[in-house]
Amino acid sequence: MTALLRRAGQTLLVLLGVSVLVFGVFFATPGADPTARIAGRNASPQTMEKVRHEYGFDRPLPVQYAIMMKKLFITRDLASYANRGERVVPEIMQAAPVTACLVCGAAFIWVTVSIAMGTVAAAMKDTWVDRGLMMLGLVGISIPVFWLGEVANLVTQNRYHDTWLFSWVPGLGYVPFSQSPLGWFRALVIPWTVLAVMFIGIYSRVLRTDLVTLAGEDFMRTARAKGLSPARVLLWHGLRTSMVTFVSLFGMDFAQLAGGGALLTEVVFGLPGVGRLTYRALATLDLPVIMATVMYSAVFVVLANAAVDVVYLFLDPRVRDAG
Repeated sequence: MTALLRRAGQTLLVLLGVSVLVFGVFFATPGADPTARIAGRNASPQTMEKVRHEYGFDRPLPVQYAIMMKKLFITRDLASYANRGERVVPEIMQAAPVTACLVCGAAFIWVTVSIAMGTVAAAMKDTWVDRGLMMLGLVGISIPVFWLGEVANLVTQNRYHDTWLFSWVPGLGYVPFSQSPLGWFRALVIPWTVLAVMFIGIYSRVLRTDLVTLAGEDFMRTARAKGLSPARVLLWHGLRTSMVTFVSLFGMDFAQLAGGGALLTEVVFGLPGVGRLTYRALATLDLPVIMATVMYSAVFVVLANAAVDVVYLFLDPRVRDAG
């Protein structure tokens, strides 16, 4: 119980710190007053003063911060500065499922493929298979996501779209699963692959390194001395222990992407997710949307960190025994 309360307290402190930092960067800096953008071009001084009073910009910064937090978390009626009257929370709730579908599909691909690549490379260490797989992983890490996405669009949407190979690819955008499951899959399968490529390279190389390092550990030698097959030693003992590092990486990466880190992929493929919403808000310096999306991302990161700690208890007995 004490540990749960401590974790909840840490979560609240992190969210408070993130909100204060974002508010300070985007609102308390010189020239960040959004009054002119809300009032419109060539607005009269009377209109400027009215907007400033209506939105509370004439009040002290701590009061403005408290009002914004109240509207974001309690009344949930925080409105966009760029699109007057547009509520921020419903916007995020509408964009979140798109980002969740994109990130979950990409995560499934990169976890499955990277585990297979890393395990095969470790089992065939120092062979041409090992070197080839690790070279592919390095290429995946080196390719920028936005460039790979643009190339994928060029190939599938333009140059070869009329061929049998890519004629099934729909136009850029998102198709809800409830509207058409097949259309949903077709719209996301290429973004999934593009987003997963870099992570496949990172995770496969990390997993291969961990498995090779663990091969010389005492518990691995003991398992081999008991007569267990090399495959069982590698998969049951080695892979399970290596998953501790793997899960740490996955928890943080997944949370960061789900919180809007897939921005480039969403922009390139025209997906109306949280990342694209953040991108538009940054372009117009729309503080309420920026604040809401950053807080949304922070919640994901904090919850993912807590989930990783729980998974550790099942993967590493030493952590469980220490508790």
